[in-house]
Amino acid sequence: MALATVLSGSCKKFVEQEPQTALTEEQVFSKLDNIEPLLLGLYTSWRNTRKDRGGFMFTLGSDEAQQGAYQVQTDDRQAGLDRYNGFLTASNTALAQQWDSRWPVISAAARIIYSLGLNKEEGTRKNTILGEASFIRAALDFEVSQYWGEIPLIDQAKFTEYGTRRQALPLVYQTIISDLETAIKFLPDAQSDKRRATKGAAIALLGKVYLYAPEASGLRDYAKARDQFKQLVDGGRYQLVANYGDLWDPAKPNSAESIYEFQFNNTYPDNNQTQWQMGSRSLADIDQYCYFGGYDLMVPTNYCYADVSAGGIWETGDQRKAASIRYDFTYKGKTPVLNPSFGGDELDPHVKKYEDPRTDGTLSFWLSGKNIIYMRYADILLCYAETLNETGATVQAVDLVNTVRRRAWGGTLPTEAAWNQGMSATEFRTRILDERMRELCFEGWRRMDLIRTGKLVDLVRQRNKWAKQSGTIQPFHNRYPIPLQEIKQNEDISETDQNPGYSNN
Repeated sequence: MALATVLSGSCKKFVEQEPQTALTEEQVFSKLDNIEPLLLGLYTSWRNTRKDRGGFMFTLGSDEAQQGAYQVQTDDRQAGLDRYNGFLTASNTALAQQWDSRWPVISAAARIIYSLGLNKEEGTRKNTILGEASFIRAALDFEVSQYWGEIPLIDQAKFTEYGTRRQALPLVYQTIISDLETAIKFLPDAQSDKRRATKGAAIALLGKVYLYAPEASGLRDYAKARDQFKQLVDGGRYQLVANYGDLWDPAKPNSAESIYEFQFNNTYPDNNQTQWQMGSRSLADIDQYCYFGGYDLMVPTNYCYADVSAGGIWETGDQRKAASIRYDFTYKGKTPVLNPSFGGDELDPHVKKYEDPRTDGTLSFWLSGKNIIYMRYADILLCYAETLNETGATVQAVDLVNTVRRRAWGGTLPTEAAWNQGMSATEFRTRILDERMRELCFEGWRRMDLIRTGKLVDLVRQRNKWAKQSGTIQPFHNRYPIPLQEIKQNEDISETDQNPGYSNN
């Protein structure tokens, strides 16, 4: 369903019309007992944007991950996300699905925020709900804007003014910042229900917004980002877990390193199907109950899985390599062989972080249900290090990176693996991108990292197999096309509003 269908009719009716029911909207929302269930449903809807293929579409087409060969050969529109060719257009259904899945969640968050203005109750509970809805709206506005640029802002109190038009980047990012400031003001430090956001999550995301905001927004601010990250570091609530591999153990969810993660399990509909997309088709061909079987949607690029000596990122002794990527496909003593009808890369290295061993032998890998991490402390330390480097404190930035790397070497960082405190700010700026890939590969930040550093076109052209073959990636591909259905259905977005470089077909 397009944004206009979800938002334009429903929001306008909500704001302007009296509902034809026994109770008015004001009467319904006079009780927080009627609002809080909407919020809990909102968390589920937000979580579900990360299920199955939807959670990883934006990681495709990067220098970190690409589609498996069979996927590329059998779905031209989806393949366009890696090839950056004539199939990456406004009519690309793979992208349109991601656009469409997020706007109902944004709209629902806006509805809750508006309804709280109709509610006359006072107290912590009301403020917490406002903080949570504001956090979710900000998180999704941030995500969608990072990929599509100017976006509509759904604020029912300003619907007459904003409609469903795309708004300028300064207004978009100021609105995101305002929502996060509200969240920080009202969210608690901890929540017993792990689905629900905390103050720390809002601070972390606000720091990221200041770091990732497009320069055209006028709101990228390394000093403000640094100050948000410093709050988290100084607060002491979060810490690195001792063993990097524990982050991906389904028996150890919501660790001290977790700032926010999406809660899943192995029972439908709360499974997430990530292994269905990440695993090897060759293993699925042998046994549907093999926990690392699947359908090769997203596989690491050669750059992401190879050692430094072979032109990749991995250094000798870095334990993150084996925890993140599967190299061995032997299963119950059997070594699979390539099926000639598949694509040929099913036994190349695969993503390991999302494997769910709980499904092995008894449950289909379709029922994988490990939590999916949204933000964690190591990411914040690396972001903090970047902001320190950009504000003249490179020595301190290097120390933070070495803290993260020390864990990667099991707690003792060899001298030859430690970053030199004497490195220049320019060298740090270059090297931090590889370090972020080592630490955070497949966790959803890579495309944003490439966009904000201006490296998307150059690095994807070099490192993504399908983009390199196609040779058609261009600077305008830093943004995705506005979906054609949106342009057709949304009277506030015309053909001339399409992102530059794309035709409306």
